[in-house]
Order: sequence, then structure tokens, then C-alpha cells
Amino acid sequence: MPSRRLSIISAMAQNRAIGINNTLPWRLPEDLKHFKALTLGHHILMGRKTFESLPGILPGRVHVIITRNTDFQAPGCLIAHSIEAAIAIAGNDEEVFFIGGADLYKQALAFSDRMYLTEIQADYAGDARFPEFSNAEWREIQREQHVSQNGLPFHFVVYDKKH
Repeated sequence: MPSRRLSIISAMAQNRAIGINNTLPWRLPEDLKHFKALTLGHHILMGRKTFESLPGILPGRVHVIITRNTDFQAPGCLIAHSIEAAIAIAGNDEEVFFIGGADLYKQALAFSDRMYLTEIQADYAGDARFPEFSNAEWREIQREQHVSQNGLPFHFVVYDKKH
């Protein structure tokens, strides 16, 4: 078991949509609370567009932005130019979270040990999609079924990489 866990956290619709026009396609407060509870006190690794989609710095988390743009700066954030550099910046944090977007998720699958997916039980229009992953590589270890206060059914699902 690694001394540190590298985790992907995302919400996705049944059709794998995760975003449209750099925003979330749905309103799901329960998922935002879940995201906060899991990521609080940890490093969150994200692409530049994901960072720009946030309402600002998320309190209680260290933001690491992965970008190829060597001139990019974001006050209060750390900048990395590769996934490997971002992981190194996270130091000895016991769990590090990849929080998006689609391109980062696709690359992060190779590095990650765990995925926390909120699987929304509906289709949404989207221009960003969560990448396909293989059940031969990942196994579901937990699933909680919920219905949001606005009537939207969703599941909190945890997958661990098979070793």
C-alpha cells in the first residue's frame, strides 16, 4: 500500500458529462458538501481551466494548478507543469485529489489509486466528459444511493485500482 493515496474526485452524468462551458451542468449541493468533506485539509490538483471555473480559492485546501503555460500565476496557488511535478509538490499529504478537468482525469487514471465518483442518474449536455475506465483495472468498493433535495437521484461510488 502506498504511503500516500492519489485519488480522482468527480461528478458525472450517465452519459459521462462532467461540464459545459467550464461550469457544472447540474445543481447538486449534496455533491459539493461531499467534495468539501473529502478534500478539506488536502492538496487539490487541477488544470488551469478547472481553476478558472472555481468561485475562488477553496478554503482549507492547497491548490496546485497544472499548466503548460510557464508564465501562468495564481496568487495563493502553487503551479506545476506536469502531473509528476504536482504530485511532488503535494509532499507527504496522505491523500491528494485530482479535481479536473477531463484532460487531467484522463492522464490521472494512470497515477491514481482511488476514484470518488458521484454518478448522477440522468444525462446532461456537456462539452467535457469523464474518461472511460476499465472494470479490469478498477473495482467498486462502496456505493451509496441518494436523492437530492431537488429530486435528482445520484450515487456516491468509490473505486479502488486493482493491484
